[in-house]
Amino acid sequence: MRERDRIARALDGYDGLAAELDDLREILELAEEDGDESLIAEGAETLAELRTRATAAGLAALLSGEADGNDCFVEIHAGAGGAESQDWAEMLTRMYLRWAAAHGCESELVEESPGEEAGLKSVTVKLRGENAYGWLRTESGVHRLVRISPFDASGRRHTSFASVWVYPVVDDSIRIEIADRDLRVDTYRSSGAGGQHVNKTDSAVRITHLPSGLVVECQDERSQHKNRTRAMALLRARLLARERERQHSERARSRRLQVGSGDRSQRIRTYNFPQGRVTDHRIKLTLHKLGQVLEGDLDPLFDN
Repeated sequence: MRERDRIARALDGYDGLAAELDDLREILELAEEDGDESLIAEGAETLAELRTRATAAGLAALLSGEADGNDCFVEIHAGAGGAESQDWAEMLTRMYLRWAAAHGCESELVEESPGEEAGLKSVTVKLRGENAYGWLRTESGVHRLVRISPFDASGRRHTSFASVWVYPVVDDSIRIEIADRDLRVDTYRSSGAGGQHVNKTDSAVRITHLPSGLVVECQDERSQHKNRTRAMALLRARLLARERERQHSERARSRRLQVGSGDRSQRIRTYNFPQGRVTDHRIKLTLHKLGQVLEGDLDPLFDN
């Protein structure tokens, strides 16, 4: 039913664009006959807007991968560099949350570890929305920041790094069996905001998957049971992502695939404050609109 609804929405969108284009064609023909320049100019603006929407719909139609339609987890870790890198991790988090809000995606905090002076050491956010994973999966990699650090009294230029990992939420139809004997579950007191209850009870949950060494945490809920449920969902998603990454690596090794591999050690993008530009190193694209990108306007990067 979900797949049927997705296809129905796509077809309705196409029919709507086609109907608007037909109506606009008739209006422009009448405007040309009457010599109404203002109506012709208005029609040209409407046509440009229709073209933008059609392009976006065309890009969405390309998201046909196995998990592209799934919700996703976005995990961000500050690199070495103390407060500067931690502040950068928080800036990236804000960027993705603003993109999600602009595209009708709901966001849910799963786990965060505040920085010692500012920013975030790490954060995991769940985004729920149509094609959330499909749009954001290419964001996995290392993001580099170049700026005059506000944390440096000497006003020197700093280069900071943060890693981003995007992986799909496991669909209920995909079964991943995890034996209880393969898990170690630890509870601890939550940190950060949340009131007295959060800080005084062992409601936070850390689950270690012993065979793989994967560790997931959840501390956002006040209930230990709810935190464990959400942590298990996160663990299933990470196990699935690891398996898909392994399969992809095997395919890529034969042809030495480097661009867009999603490897976390790969520097995929540089955000240069002194020059006000963003450079995506995979597609050799530079945009002189750093402010807009950090406000969540990632579509120009996705369009390419």
